[in-house]
Amino acid sequence: MKIPSIAGTLFLALLATACSKAPEPASVPGPPAAQPAADATAAQKGAADSTHANAEHGIAWQSGDVDAAFAKAKAEGKPLFLYWGAVWCPPCNEVKATIFNRQDFIERSRFFVPVYVDGDAPSAQKLGARFKVSAYPTMVLFTPDAKEITRLPGEADADQYMQVLALGMNGARPIKETLAAALAAGKAGGDAKVSPDDWRMLAYYSWETDEKQLADEGKLPDTLQRLAAACPADQPELATRLRLQAIAAAAKAKGAKPRDDKAAVGKLLPVLADPGLARENFDVIVYYADDIVGKSTLPGSPGRAELARIWNATLERLATDKSLSDLDRLTALDAQVALAKLDGPKAKVPEALQQRIRDEAARVDRESRDPYVRQSLVSTAAEVLADADLLDESDALLTAEVARSHSPYYAMLGLALNAKKRGDKAGAVDWAEKAYAAAKGPATRLQWGVRYVSLAIELTPQDAARIEHAAAEVIGELEPSPDTFYERNRRSLERMGKNLAAWNKDNRHAEAIRKLRAEMGGVCAKLPAADPAHAVCEGTLRSAGAAKA
Repeated sequence: MKIPSIAGTLFLALLATACSKAPEPASVPGPPAAQPAADATAAQKGAADSTHANAEHGIAWQSGDVDAAFAKAKAEGKPLFLYWGAVWCPPCNEVKATIFNRQDFIERSRFFVPVYVDGDAPSAQKLGARFKVSAYPTMVLFTPDAKEITRLPGEADADQYMQVLALGMNGARPIKETLAAALAAGKAGGDAKVSPDDWRMLAYYSWETDEKQLADEGKLPDTLQRLAAACPADQPELATRLRLQAIAAAAKAKGAKPRDDKAAVGKLLPVLADPGLARENFDVIVYYADDIVGKSTLPGSPGRAELARIWNATLERLATDKSLSDLDRLTALDAQVALAKLDGPKAKVPEALQQRIRDEAARVDRESRDPYVRQSLVSTAAEVLADADLLDESDALLTAEVARSHSPYYAMLGLALNAKKRGDKAGAVDWAEKAYAAAKGPATRLQWGVRYVSLAIELTPQDAARIEHAAAEVIGELEPSPDTFYERNRRSLERMGKNLAAWNKDNRHAEAIRKLRAEMGGVCAKLPAADPAHAVCEGTLRSAGAAKA
């Protein structure tokens, strides 16, 4: 599962970024569970039920003092594996179900120091800023002396993942050094030594969670293209993957516009026609289908119709490939929906495709029993149904999950967006309010609260009392500690400030904004004046008072 995945766009429209775990606010989160995978069902149940696996039967996850974990890694000469993970987000649960419960991963974990950082744990957001991790899940492998070896791609096939992990543990150099050597090798006369393993590490690096560590967003397409060009002729599959990633990055780049890019199409067609290559690059083929087709061809052109037809045929093969996981096959169906709607959200999804989605959603609903695996599959199925304009079926799945899920607030946000899509503004805001009320964990409650405020401003701006009360509740729950004002928390608060500023653009809500700023000022006053968090806190609602509130 990519971060963000196509199937995740339903909820990401509300959450803005991927996932985060939500334990009880007063509790210290336990590590994600993992059990031997001799029997898949038993393994998944063990992963759900056990929170403190020992080194013999599971993974000895460490949480809390990350610096102590790094000291342990250095003392023992072991790499450190950092998992920035979650319970409520489907991608994190998919990683647990397909990677962390594998026997080979469990065995390999004995040779690194496994660390779990939960987004709701004390100081977690400050740690996120320190390690440049934001999207959940992010998985980073470090050398014993704390240099990044690689960021592992949660969206990759589990076997591909294990291969990259093994390479990283077997003496791979830090990824920044590998990138520099590879780019130098691509220059005329370059003599930098880059091994086939180095090229694989770059081809399967998690560029989605890079957070500008290796390349700024605007430079990423060029960086990937340069790598593809420099990749040696005896590594054609890795060069192909880098080339595909470059095309995808260019399609996703800010300001990218549709064009008749025959060069890109020429590179895409051989991959789409080769079942092996398409399967190897599943993540790019599925998660970027509409982006690449939409930016590589012109709207309404014969070239677009033909590329979409060929791409759909490839997606059809993947959607029926039983060697893929249920989640992967669902996202392949969703990619077909995205292509059907490429030239407009009101485009009709073929009835045959809708029926297949109904059937697959019913199947995973019927067969998924483990709560963690189910949370991943059923929430994704609900998203795909909604994307295919099957809102009633999506609502039915989500409503059932509200009653049985360990994180019902996630399903509630899906119901909020479904209501918004069908034009039920009041219903959408009501579901967002319920989701906020049910959310657990300080960072999670902040994120859900801000989304509630944002939806209320967008859909019911006339309900000033509700908006003011909701924003005041979010502010009132803030822990007046510097650690609160980092990473996702900071972005959430800044987002709320911008939305409140837009709501108050005509100065009609000046008194409400004045009260909210005063409440925020009370929180900021408790922070050390010299700490950078003090300025962040004071700046979060500054724009909201721009209209002389």
